[in-house]
Amino acid sequence: MNIGEASERSGLPAKTIRYYEDIDLVAPDRAENGYRDYSLSDVHRLRFLHRARNLGFSIDECRLLLSLYTDRNRASADVKAMAEQRLTEIDAKIQALQSLKAALQPLVDCCHGDERPDCPILDDLAGFHAKRSQAQA
Repeated sequence: MNIGEASERSGLPAKTIRYYEDIDLVAPDRAENGYRDYSLSDVHRLRFLHRARNLGFSIDECRLLLSLYTDRNRASADVKAMAEQRLTEIDAKIQALQSLKAALQPLVDCCHGDERPDCPILDDLAGFHAKRSQAQA
């Protein structure tokens, strides 16, 4: 099948598929006319990559996951360790986002959001709250 059909079946843009070919994650055959000729196996591999990338695995991690997938002598513990590491990274990102929300929410709550020019959000970004607090101390 051509890259358009492979794109449709895998859910990946053709540009991404070409990139995956450039970095040797997929290697479609070539037709006599030189065009890429994707097999069902290639599409399966592309779907695998799509799902793994959506779960946040890096390109290098995807490469390793693909090799583990095709290795029937693999230990599932290796795959689980990768997934657990990914969960740890996700938890850290969630904590960072919660901290950002905790810092931004009070600023949004303090802002009147009306026609007046005073804005506690801009004051905080400019560091005025910290300076006022220091001056008052």
